Amino acid sequence: MDIDPRLSLFTGDTGGIDSWLTAANSELILQRLAKMPGQPLSLSLFNQLLALSPQPPVSRGFFEYYWCSAPTHPYRVEDVPGYDHTYTGYDRIVSVDQLSWGLYRIYLDCLLYFGSIRNGFEFLRTKDTSGLTSFFTSKMYDTKGLIARGEPISPISIPVADRHLIGELACKSFEPSGEDKDVWYAIYGAWVEHQQKRGGVITYKQLLDSACLKPEFEGRQIEFAFAADELLDEVVESEEQLKQKYESVKGRFDRARQAALKNTDLYLSMCGDLDVYVATSMRSREQFRDMARICERIFNDPSIKHYNIRYFDPTLAAARGHEDKGLIECLMVRCAKILIYMAGAGDSYGKDVEAAMALSHGKPVIFYCDAERRRKIFQDIHPLSRLVDFRSGVAVGLMATLAIEDVILLLHRIVGNAMRYELERKRKGYFRVIEALTRSVVRVQTDHTLLRETFWNLYQDADVKS
Repeated sequence: MDIDPRLSLFTGDTGGIDSWLTAANSELILQRLAKMPGQPLSLSLFNQLLALSPQPPVSRGFFEYYWCSAPTHPYRVEDVPGYDHTYTGYDRIVSVDQLSWGLYRIYLDCLLYFGSIRNGFEFLRTKDTSGLTSFFTSKMYDTKGLIARGEPISPISIPVADRHLIGELACKSFEPSGEDKDVWYAIYGAWVEHQQKRGGVITYKQLLDSACLKPEFEGRQIEFAFAADELLDEVVESEEQLKQKYESVKGRFDRARQAALKNTDLYLSMCGDLDVYVATSMRSREQFRDMARICERIFNDPSIKHYNIRYFDPTLAAARGHEDKGLIECLMVRCAKILIYMAGAGDSYGKDVEAAMALSHGKPVIFYCDAERRRKIFQDIHPLSRLVDFRSGVAVGLMATLAIEDVILLLHRIVGNAMRYELERKRKGYFRVIEALTRSVVRVQTDHTLLRETFWNLYQDADVKS
């Protein structure tokens, strides 16, 4: 007897619940299912069909949770294919659509939280209603709590035009450590030398280029140019004018840096409640400005504003040293519930590490890309596309998009427990969970039998030994 097309998605033949419809006595099982809706399946009859496959029985709580109720869940069960509001009024399975709806949810939950359908089913099938509710509640965001906590203390505002001045390159130029000289020492020396040689009008950039020819400033041209970016095309006609131009930027740097250091203290004070970490690498004045505008657009959007999201804006914070910066970022990535990766023209080792850290802790990671080619690379090719949650062994995938609107909607769905997923079977035993908005693969179960069995036989044991 052929399997009903509505149930073919759930045949994986890995020896677990996904072998229920294809293993021993499958003909007898399919004949009984074909008698619905005239002859519904009670819990007792359902467990008898499981035993014929042979599969272990499920608890009443499990049966009612997945087929006879629409509970509050980490995603909206009402959005799962096959849902009908009448199911919640039954105490049994009355149709193939209802059976399919429950199996779809079971497979999603197994892949989302256990890494394989067989592992998840073994854990969930014995739980009562209270146990299932408690388990899935622990996987949900406390949406009401997010709203009720109110707004955090706002960071000190820094003009968008000055955001680049908090960057590490600017700090090295205006407040160098050790025996390094600041940019004024370099530029003034070049001016004096210029006056001694020929004098006359010269641009700020020409002075910097001249200064960086000296051995003591070798390798510092990029940082000097970054700090004085807006002055590079300015014409200098006198020492007084040179000093005025420099001091105008230095004064803005001092104000921006002091504000950024205080903002870092504010971000540290909310680490225990941090929702979103924004990972980025900014190497130009425009990149700082663009990032400031993007953060403003995302986190002030009316659709998520009421969640009072605590987020780290990298254009508003600075550290007192490189080592401190690393420690701060590691702590924030570890504490944040979600990471947004801003994929720009030039990505960095540090940003990739932050995304890898988040994925390896099972956190949702959203990649905002600036071009379709880069989105495809991150979604399908880049090694960060899927990593393993080190705690559970579950393969976790990122969500890549070109649209700011998608980033905002994903945040809304994540913290609102309203994510939408699609189950895909590429071939027998090979299952994927697709995030519906971005079409990104966020979970996977391989059909490579030796890999799958070896992985789950050894992963947790290896963790204990280490």
